[in-house]
Parts: sequence; C-alpha cells; structure tokens
Amino acid sequence: MATFTPSLSGIKGRALFSLLFMAPLSHAADTTAKDGETLTVTADPNATAEATNGYQPLNTSTATLTNMPMLDIPQVVNTVSDKVLADQHATTLDEALYNVSNVVQTNTLGGTQDAFVRRGFGANRDGSIMTNGLRTVLPRSFNAATERVEVLKGPASTLYGILDPGGLINVVTKRPEKIFGGSISATSSSFGGGTGQIDVTGPIEGTRLAYRLTGEYQDEDYWRNFGNERSTFIAPSLTWFGDDATVSVLYSHRDYKTPFDRGTIFDLNTKKAVDVDRKTRFDEPFNVTDGQSDLAQLNAEYRLNSQWTAKFDYSYSQDKYSDNQARVMAYDSKTGTLTRRVDATQGSTQRMHSTRADLQGNVDIAGFYNEILTGVSYENYDLLRTDMMRCKNVKGFNIYNPVYGKLDECTTVSAADSDQTLKQESYSAYAQDALYLTDKWIAVAGLRYQYYTQYAGKGRPFNVNTDSRDEQWTPKLGLVYKLTPAVSLFANYSQTFMPQSSIASYIGDLPPETSNAYEVGAKFDLFDGITANIALFDIHKRNVLYTESIGGETIAKTAGRVRSQGVEVDLAGSLTENTNIIASYGYTDAKVLEDPDYAGKPLPNVPRHTGSLFLTYDIHNAFAGNTLTLGGGGHGVSRRSATNGADYYLPGYFVADAFAAYKMKLQYPVTLQVNVKNLFDKTYYTSSIATNNLGNQIGDPREVQFTVKMEF
Repeated sequence: MATFTPSLSGIKGRALFSLLFMAPLSHAADTTAKDGETLTVTADPNATAEATNGYQPLNTSTATLTNMPMLDIPQVVNTVSDKVLADQHATTLDEALYNVSNVVQTNTLGGTQDAFVRRGFGANRDGSIMTNGLRTVLPRSFNAATERVEVLKGPASTLYGILDPGGLINVVTKRPEKIFGGSISATSSSFGGGTGQIDVTGPIEGTRLAYRLTGEYQDEDYWRNFGNERSTFIAPSLTWFGDDATVSVLYSHRDYKTPFDRGTIFDLNTKKAVDVDRKTRFDEPFNVTDGQSDLAQLNAEYRLNSQWTAKFDYSYSQDKYSDNQARVMAYDSKTGTLTRRVDATQGSTQRMHSTRADLQGNVDIAGFYNEILTGVSYENYDLLRTDMMRCKNVKGFNIYNPVYGKLDECTTVSAADSDQTLKQESYSAYAQDALYLTDKWIAVAGLRYQYYTQYAGKGRPFNVNTDSRDEQWTPKLGLVYKLTPAVSLFANYSQTFMPQSSIASYIGDLPPETSNAYEVGAKFDLFDGITANIALFDIHKRNVLYTESIGGETIAKTAGRVRSQGVEVDLAGSLTENTNIIASYGYTDAKVLEDPDYAGKPLPNVPRHTGSLFLTYDIHNAFAGNTLTLGGGGHGVSRRSATNGADYYLPGYFVADAFAAYKMKLQYPVTLQVNVKNLFDKTYYTSSIATNNLGNQIGDPREVQFTVKMEF
C-alpha cells in the first residue's frame, strides 16, 4: 500500500486554499452581518429548463461553474438537449455525441468503456467524462437518468484540474421536481430483446422534499454472432427546497453484463478489413465483462446574501468488475489462422472521491460588474486489479472457418501481472473573475494551483513503477466582444497539465503532459431560436502518453511534442415553429511534431473531418388533434490513422438515421416512436486499439427500435 507524505510545497498549496477561499468568504460574512440576513441554502430548481429550449442551448454552468449565457463565455460549449436525445432515441454516450463536432470514439476496451477524442486528444479512463460537473469512474456515464450532455471544448484545467486539452464531457442528470409527473416506456430492438424504463418525480406531501426515481432494465441480443447486453439501473434522488434553498442527494446503481468484443482485424498487406462477415467474432462466448457501478452525489448551495453564494459538491463513484477474453495475439494473412491467448481480470475495483467547495459573488468593484468564483477541490482515485490471469498462446482458429469452444477460460494467475495498483490524490485551489468592462467587453481570467501525488505498480512481489508528487499552476485568459446582442466574438488562451502514471511504464516515472492552447471564434443567436458557434483552435502538447505492444504486453511511453489545430462549426435550435435542427462540422489536423519514431505521423483515431446533421418537422393537429413528428439525418467522419505509426487507416463513413413519432393527446399522453439507425446498413469502423491491427471496433448495422411511451 502507498503512503502519501506531503512535501513542503504541498503544505504551502493547502495553505493557499484557505487564502483563496476564505478571504471572499470573510467579506461575504461581513456583508451578511451588516445586512442582517440569514444564512440559507439555495439553488435554482429550474436550471434544467433554463439550460435548453427544445434543441436550443441557452445557458450553461459547465464552462465557468457559474450560470452564464452562452454568448458571454469565451469558450465553446456544445449541448445535446433532452429533446435531441429523445428524438434520436440515444442509448449511449456515443450516440449523443454524434451531434458534436470534433468528438469521436477512441479505444473502448472491447466496447466496455466510454472513450472519446476531443479536438485530437483523449483516451479511455482519462477523467474527461463527468457527471454533474464531478469526475467519476463509471465505465458508462449515459443512462436513463441523463437529462442532457454538455461538451466544453478546449482546456478546462483551471476549473476542473487534471485534464487533456481537448475538453471535457459533462453528463447532466434529471433532478426531482415540485410537480408530480413521469413516464413509463418499453422499447423493442430488431437485434432481439429490448429495454424498459420508468421515471417518476413529484413532491412528498406535507414536506419541502421532492423525489425522483428512475429505473431501466435492458436485455438485448448482441448484433454479432453471439453475446447479450444485460443491465439493471436504478437511480433514486431527493431534493429539499427551503425558502431560498436547495440540497440534493442522488444515487445510482447499475449491474451490467456486456460482451468484451475487440472487433475485427485489418490486413496490413491490403490495408483493409479481413474479408469475413462482419458478424463473425474472433473470440469466445465467455468474452464477457460482468460488473457493478455506483454513484452517490451531494449538491448544496448557501445564499449568504444577495451577492454571494456558497456551493458544496461531493461525489463518490466506484466500479467493480471481472472479465474473460480470448485475445487475438497474431494473424497469418496467408492462411487466415489466428494465434489467441486467454486472459482474465478477476476482482478489479476502482473508486473516486471528488469534492468541490465554491464561493460565487456578483459584485460591483470600482464601478465594474464582476462574476467572481473562488474555491477548493480534492480528489482521491484508487485502482486495484487483484488476480490477473494469463494463459499460453494457442494457434489453430481460422477466421474463414471459425470453430468455437476449443479454448477454456483461464485460471492461471500471473504473479508478475497481478495486484495492479494506481493511486492518485490531488488538492487544488482556484479563482476566476468574469469582468464586465462595458456592455460589450467581457474579460475572464482564472488561475488554479494543484498539488498531487501518485503511486503505481504491479506484481507479486510488488514492483513500484511510479512514485511521484508535484505541483502545477494553470492559468486561463479570455475576452468577449459583443458585436450585437445576438453576436459575440471571443478569444482565449489557457494551459493544462496531466500527471502521468502507468502500471506498465517502459521508462519508469513518466513526465507530466503539458499543453498550451489558443482559440478564437464567434457565437450567434439566430432567428430567435438557434444558437451557433464557429471556432479556430491551436493546441500544442508535450510528453504525450501513448502505448505500444512490446513482448505481447501494452507498454506506456511518451512522444516529444504533438499539435492539433482546426476549425469547427456547431448549431442547434428551431428554424421555424415546427422545424428543429442540430448540425456540426469539424476539421482537425493532429500530428506528432517531435519524436524519434513518430515525427510527422498523424495521431490515431483522429479524423480530419467530422460532420452531422439532424432535422425534425412537427405536424400538429394530425389525425384528431394529435402530433406527428418526422425526422432524420446522419453523421460521418473521414479516414483516420489506426495506429501510432499510421500502418493503416480506418476508412471514412457516413451513417444515416431516421425516425417518426406519433403523440396522442389522451388523458395520459401516449407516444409511438420508430427509430431506424444506420438506415442504409453501412459497414463502418468506429475506432481502433491503436497499438496494432488486431482490434478495430465495428459500427452497429441497421437497427429498428420501436418505443411505446406513456406520460403521466
């Protein structure tokens, strides 16, 4: 077990927390005493309603941790609203993020993890996916309790700490409401099986409490030649509303059993996928991940007076799982024969504590209006994989004539690979000010201090691979010019860092990744119903972590310097009273600039072009006053390098979708909805494992989903 001993710099850092946080708090307390106001707890119960209107995003707190209009923020935030999610019947975070420019899937660990590249950077388990603004270890963050998804583009370390410079993804959950309501729905899939959901909210009679209970049960056949997706999800939440007060507690639990499927193989001679039916798997029916994940969060706000508000947020998440997999180790292109090895992970547990305390003030200083934020945060991450199974390589499986069942699950514990441990602890203090210089000019400046320790290694006896501690300052500067009330121009500069630790580092302690980013752009409110943005960005990053296969093991290394630059356009909202649109286009040029092996090579899983378009049209008073909604569109990307050395490329693709929904105005409204995903049954590849040609994720074929939903 690791013992964390704070250095003098760490003690200085924790002392700085008090200085940054308590000084404004002291001022607020003085103001409260003078005004004779009472300390209360407050939050806006209608925050979700104000954040979006149909397809259109209006406000967000993700970018600044304060509720600011989109046009006042010198950074891009893209929102996929609850209306978009419902119309598209999104069931995964991948499907939600099809609507956002320059966000694409990367190595998902056999389809078991959410994993995304943002503006050229990102990996699975990189801490970039949050729930209600707090980091978690959930393998899948999107569920029946999701209200909307927000993507903050570009560096966000000043407010969120350790992050890649491409941005973060924030899943915002549904909250209890004061008015009784809810829905129950059932969905059948053309793959076989289906999903049922329930969502109920309302007040608790005679109290100031409101509740919400969301549940989901999924039992669907996997679309390839064997496998099953099964999960149970439940999420109760409770909110207390005082006179000016809100305290919320939410919890969710998910049991899941999902195929561990690394996809297909690309032939390095032809540079194409092997010529077999896309349904054919190269592993075994026991390739399954079986686990449970939990999330508990507490959110509270205290209004000190009319100007100052104190906030406290806490999140605890954990994920426990075991898996088995027949892993492809080699491919003979002449015969189609595979060499496979059975591996297993038994008893993997990861936990995350994430805490943040903020003080927000809206004050006039020297005649200028300021939105001030100052706060402290603490995070503690702990990963332990106990028994790691490794069996011998076995030849004989032919992809053109597959015979399953000749490999057994592995029970041989590898002492050298077991007890994989990773611990990371961090303390931070930060401050930010949005200064309204005039009615047109807004300046935003922020600074964060972060002290962290990390410890990693594996083996019996235990071999320490990483044992380090350090501190970092991360600034950001932004400027907004409101050309008109509906058009704003912005620019920003920021720095980020990400300490690196690896259970299997090839070079021992890894230096931290550091980044510098510049961005300019414009935001628009169009036609009183559409929010749009255009942005150009340039990001430089040093000591980039990547992985290679050495001796059959995945090893971590760092590249010297990489760069990602590009442009993106996003828009969402209402074209007319009956027509909604969400669309995006992104261009990214991401490549290695300095490295002895990979200089000049593109970064893997990063397409030059991404794009999406989705339109809907409502026909009101159709058939006895009911509403018929028709919609469709698609999403696509250009070709992408599939490995660090660009040994081959995943081809580009465009996938079309369509839907129709018929809502009947009954005592309890009923909606019948049909969604057709991958309308033209396109074969395409969504990501690669990046270390070799033996794992390439295949996109789902055509699927028809039929949903019946009753609201009450």
